[in-house]
Amino acid sequence: MQVPLVSRYDPLSVDMGAKLVFPCKEHIFGTDEMGRDIFTRLAYGAWYSMGTALAVVLIAAAAGIVIGGIAGYAGGWFDNAVMRVCDIFLAFPQIFLAMIIAAAAGAGIGPTIFALAVSWWPNYARMVRGMVIVIKEKLYVESAKSIGMHPVRIVFTIIIPQTMSMVVPQITMGIGNALIAASGFSFIGLGAQMPMPEWGAMISQGSRFIFNAPYYVMIPGIFIFLSVLGFSLLGDALQEATNPELKNI
Repeated sequence: MQVPLVSRYDPLSVDMGAKLVFPCKEHIFGTDEMGRDIFTRLAYGAWYSMGTALAVVLIAAAAGIVIGGIAGYAGGWFDNAVMRVCDIFLAFPQIFLAMIIAAAAGAGIGPTIFALAVSWWPNYARMVRGMVIVIKEKLYVESAKSIGMHPVRIVFTIIIPQTMSMVVPQITMGIGNALIAASGFSFIGLGAQMPMPEWGAMISQGSRFIFNAPYYVMIPGIFIFLSVLGFSLLGDALQEATNPELKNI
């Protein structure tokens, strides 16, 4: 398993003769306790860390958009039922709820994605539902109703696209939050498991050598920080681009 375009080292191969080597010419970010090149593991681990965060947000957003969109348009008892379910989920601290679900489902990336997506979808459902309630009163929606367009088609081809200007920036910023949460799960042993080169798992393993090899913990932490900062700035930029009035706030 190699990343030939990035490094000549294998992220999983063990070299006990090069364990805990400080950053140098051969290993620019140093090596871990098994002699594995940290730069290579960070590069390969980006697929796991970023992929997990992206999957969490996309699944949660997709579920929230569909459920919130239908609830906002349908109104009545269905809307009330969906909102009460959202209230139940939001009554618990979301990270605590996700930890309970992940602990019940078992350790690993799959259970982490499932747990975080299940605990986060109400945020998107509430946001989309509120926008749909406003949009469905617009004249172009009433025109679509008058010509006999099916309600499902109205929701998913007319109303939902109108909510994307607010949803997409939230999704972008949510990726950073999901990255922190997924890395935290790996750190406490509920997420990715070693020797998988996931950033949170690397920090967890490196914490055992924080005094002997501080770079082992600091470098993955810096990568997480910069990634979260980048997604937050991108989300802010998208929000300002799609909602110019926010620039004056």
